[in-house]
Formats: sequence, structure tokens, C-alpha cells
Amino acid sequence: MKNSFADYALLCRALSDETRLKILSMLSEEELCACHILEEFHITQPTLSYHMKNLMECDLIHGRKDGLWMRYTLNKEKTEDLIQFLTKITNHEKGV
Repeated sequence: MKNSFADYALLCRALSDETRLKILSMLSEEELCACHILEEFHITQPTLSYHMKNLMECDLIHGRKDGLWMRYTLNKEKTEDLIQFLTKITNHEKGV
């Protein structure tokens, strides 16, 4: 766990949105094109871009250009790190 409390606060802020949580759930299963993510929601492409930017800024997802679209994957290392942090604070361990 090499993140600061500010980093974890940013992660928690990104996770505080229902749409972003659903996107993370979708990406936990497979890499997805933005077009396929967009099909699952009743939002515009700019709104999806806003959500993806939030998730990328805190490194929860990775994106790569594929033609006209972006393809996204879940950053499993970052999610594991967050799980470790939450486990540590819920177990009341010292030295967070």
C-alpha cells in the first residue's frame, strides 16, 4: 500500500457514483469498448467520457485507443490495493 490518504479519498470519491460502480463491475469481467459500455446506460457519450475520465484519473481503469473508440480494462492492482487498505482500517491495524 503505497497510496496516501488523499489517493484513497480520490478513489472513494470515484466509487461514490452508481454509474461508475456499474462500469467497474462490467470491466471486472472483461475489457470493453466504450461503445459497449454506452449501450448499457441511458447517458450521452460525453457523460460516459466524464465518468471514464474520473475512473482513469484515480487509476482504477486503463484505456487504450482502438480505432475510433477507446477500450477499457479494470486496474486489478489498484482495486486490490484499495481492498487491502479497507481491510487494514477495518481491522484497526496501526501504521496505515
